[in-house]
Amino acid sequence: MSAHPHNALFKWAFEAPPDAAELLRGLLPPAVRDAIAWDTLGGASGAFVDLAHGDRCNDLLFAAQLRAGEPAPAFLLLEHQSTVDPAMPLRVLAYQTRIWTRFRKEQPGTHLPPIISVLVSHAPGGWTAACSFEQLLAPAVLAIPGLAALVPRCAMIVDDLAGQSDDELRARALAPSQKLALWLLRDARAPERLLARFDAWIPTILEAGQTPSGREALTVLVQYLFEVLEPRYFKAVRAKLQQLGTRSKEIAMTIAEYLKAQGRKEGRKQGRQQGTREGRKQGNREGRVAMLRSLLVYKFHALDAAAEARLQAATPAALERYLRRALSADSLAAVLED
Repeated sequence: MSAHPHNALFKWAFEAPPDAAELLRGLLPPAVRDAIAWDTLGGASGAFVDLAHGDRCNDLLFAAQLRAGEPAPAFLLLEHQSTVDPAMPLRVLAYQTRIWTRFRKEQPGTHLPPIISVLVSHAPGGWTAACSFEQLLAPAVLAIPGLAALVPRCAMIVDDLAGQSDDELRARALAPSQKLALWLLRDARAPERLLARFDAWIPTILEAGQTPSGREALTVLVQYLFEVLEPRYFKAVRAKLQQLGTRSKEIAMTIAEYLKAQGRKEGRKQGRQQGTREGRKQGNREGRVAMLRSLLVYKFHALDAAAEARLQAATPAALERYLRRALSADSLAAVLED
């Protein structure tokens, strides 16, 4: 997926304006929400955002028109944080200044547009840092009469996923895959909690798998899981995914394809470690055998001694033939026949 899987998943889920609109509509104050002409929402370049923060920010910038007599522009800055950053209001103020500076260069002489900043946080333990620029200043200083009015005002709407229950996430007016993305962002770094709540999310997963983009969505979500989880939890997660596969052919196919890709990846890795041409060839073959064995056990529950012997003796061409058959065959014999 990415060197920064949290950012990649968040961007995948919400970079399309219609998906961002559904998220933002549920987070803005009603009066602000109703003032935005959501059918005008479109993406805007945020390439100037400070890259020094690396994987700690994944800014999405959108532009829309306000219903204020004559249409007026507005920007919506959608931020994502996987950790708590005490300087976040200062960063947001810096982003806003850059947006306004660019706007003024492009449209000199016009009024500056408002910038609405929304932060989606899945920091472990919840968002505990400041939500506004004023909170970065000492309370005793702000208490000086007349001083607070001279300080820049910059507040964020914080969507703290850590404080959201499963029911609250599922009740959001979002597509199934976007709900699942928020759930995984919240829980994937807490594997025990993820596994304990997995069954409650099965209806949403099945619903996502039935959408036109279901296979892509499930592939992205499963890939994110295996990138974020520690290897010692892989077996338990695979068992949960197998449970899903018995209820949806679409999900079973998606998982099978993912396992196939993982087998190839593991084979290449083992081949590189052996450091020779023969080692790469053998490593790739062993990876294919291991992946095919997992796939066959997943579909048919067990392998007998004859089937295991057939796998061990199979040529690379035979393994590739077995892999193709395994995706659609309804019996072990149909996979391994010559």
